[in-house]
Amino acid sequence: MLKYKDYTGSVEYDAEDNRLFGYVQGLSRTGISYVGDSVDELRADFEAGVDHYLADCAARGVEPEKPYSGRLLLRMPGALHQQVALAARQAGLSINEFINQTLRKEVASA
Repeated sequence: MLKYKDYTGSVEYDAEDNRLFGYVQGLSRTGISYVGDSVDELRADFEAGVDHYLADCAARGVEPEKPYSGRLLLRMPGALHQQVALAARQAGLSINEFINQTLRKEVASA
């Protein structure tokens, strides 16, 4: 992964073209891609892509999209929803707090 100005980008390899490429992660309305023949070229194109996006937003007077806004639409079976609601109530938490706490524990142990 590449990181620059709070943006994270993937690093992928195209065997057919023998090139590296990637996409900025966590943006829902904007697509920023980049390519390179070396890691240095890939990183430079990634950073240039982020800079261009930020400059374009500034020129248009719009707020740049933040990666991973913190909002997540989650679908689950009704029976699981009921179990989560009951477990959250027993823990004295909202469903949102319960899910966040559970996910933090799971991610920490991964």
